[in-house]
Amino acid sequence: MKKNLSLKLEDNIFQETEKIVTKIKKNRNRYINEAIEFYNRLHKRRLLSKQMSKESKIVAKDSLKVLAEFEKLNDED
Repeated sequence: MKKNLSLKLEDNIFQETEKIVTKIKKNRNRYINEAIEFYNRLHKRRLLSKQMSKESKIVAKDSLKVLAEFEKLNDED
C-alpha cells in the first residue's frame, strides 16, 4: 500500500535532488523512497547498537561475578 505525503524540501536540497535524479535517470519518488529506506536502516542499526551497548554494560557486571566464581573453583583444584 502506498501513502500520499506532502513534503516541503529546502530549495537547495530540492535542486540537488533534481540534478541527481536527472543524471541517474530515476523517478524522483523512487529516489526519495530509497533515500528514506536507507536512512531508516541506518537509524535502526544505530538504535540497536545503542541498545546492545546498554545491555552489554548491564550484563558485564554479572559476567565478572561469574568469572570470579569460576576462578575460585579453579583455585580450589
